[in-house]
Amino acid sequence: MSQKSIIEILESVSRGELTPHDAVTKLKLEPFQDLGFAKIDHHRELRQGVAEVIYGAGKTDEHIIRIMSAMRERGQENIMVTRISQETADEISKVHPLKYNALAKIGLLGELPEPDGDGTIVVATGGTSDMPIAEEAALTAEALGNRVTRLYDVGVSGVHRLLHNMEPIMTARVIVAVAGMEGALPSVIGGLADCPVIAVPTSVGYGASLGGIAALLSMLNSCASGVSVVNIDNGFGGGYLAHMINHLSNKDK
Repeated sequence: MSQKSIIEILESVSRGELTPHDAVTKLKLEPFQDLGFAKIDHHRELRQGVAEVIYGAGKTDEHIIRIMSAMRERGQENIMVTRISQETADEISKVHPLKYNALAKIGLLGELPEPDGDGTIVVATGGTSDMPIAEEAALTAEALGNRVTRLYDVGVSGVHRLLHNMEPIMTARVIVAVAGMEGALPSVIGGLADCPVIAVPTSVGYGASLGGIAALLSMLNSCASGVSVVNIDNGFGGGYLAHMINHLSNKDK
């Protein structure tokens, strides 16, 4: 249940269209819906400001479709599904009008909202190979109502490429720095920017990168202040955290 739906219920009581008893009944609807294979948290938007996002990896096409159907029946207009293939997106689209981003592996139901955050989120990558994870972060942030600037392939092997983009870096509200290999990009950005930097290590790299562990450890040991780290290849987590930082002032409105 969203804040919007609760306000509509209360306004109906105020206008005399709904009795207080009936309003209490509506508000007492179960906070989650048990489908047997999944328990959908319908009250998450009310508690956290963002509705539940479907993690698609490991779920069957049928499971995702049924979860989305249950969400839509409860009035959720915008739904995001992460980590799905083109084939799964095609199956979902037979039932729900899904828009699919193949690079990010994200499916979106509904339109992107108008940005209402405090400023701009910058998503930067060390290399082109990091773009799938970066796009997951960027699209997540956009789907949650943020303005996003992408700076791709600006890694430390050619640091002049990064320094050529000082204006967006210095004016960002929060930066998501996505890198594999040795994972140095967040430290460099953290030494330049005056905003929080969210480091996202990727599994990109040769043998000794250990599937992203080398980048993860480098980021955890960053000497730059203001750098936080999420898990390997967790673009969604980086984009979501950036959204929360970019909407801190909205909590007082």
